[in-house]
Amino acid sequence: MTIRHGCFFSYARGRHALMNKFKEQLAEAIRCYLEPHFDNEDELFMDTEQLGGGDDLDRKIARAMCESVSMILIYTPKYEAHSYTRREFAAMQMLEVQRGRWYALPSHLIIPVIMTRHPLKLPDQITKSGLYVDFSRYTMATPDLKSNPDFLPDIEKIVKRIAIQYQYQKMYTPAGHDCNQFMLPDVPPVWRDSPDLYFPPK
Repeated sequence: MTIRHGCFFSYARGRHALMNKFKEQLAEAIRCYLEPHFDNEDELFMDTEQLGGGDDLDRKIARAMCESVSMILIYTPKYEAHSYTRREFAAMQMLEVQRGRWYALPSHLIIPVIMTRHPLKLPDQITKSGLYVDFSRYTMATPDLKSNPDFLPDIEKIVKRIAIQYQYQKMYTPAGHDCNQFMLPDVPPVWRDSPDLYFPPK
């Protein structure tokens, strides 16, 4: 299997400035600090064309996920309400199980980044993922994330997690593994209707 991306960005689409600004600034910060850790791979994959489901889109997304070291999940309450983002989450869980058969994973593959907290509570799928970072204090007035000392420690945690996973994956992924066979799962249940769906402790 060829590694092509450091991380797959999974997020619900936003129409207005706050969500779009956050996504772009976080992506730029990850690119900036992850680049020195990689050989020739792209730092991240972000699908900018998703308009809905469909076989071609599903194949494109599934392949990009399979060729990614990890996944950054930008959490807002909207994320858990969308069937497509829940499918992406479930797909990366499947990849984690698969890779866990090849080698002892140093950490979970999904890194939740909290952009907006749920008004009641965060779902178990986020809080029990092993690591999540809270950026919910981000606003339109927040300076650029890649040079913002308030957020750099969390960005460094994310980058370190991906960089370690990258080295393990380079060493232990079986030769000839084919990402063309990987597919997105069917739509999982709504998270809050299925509190037992979360990563086991690691």
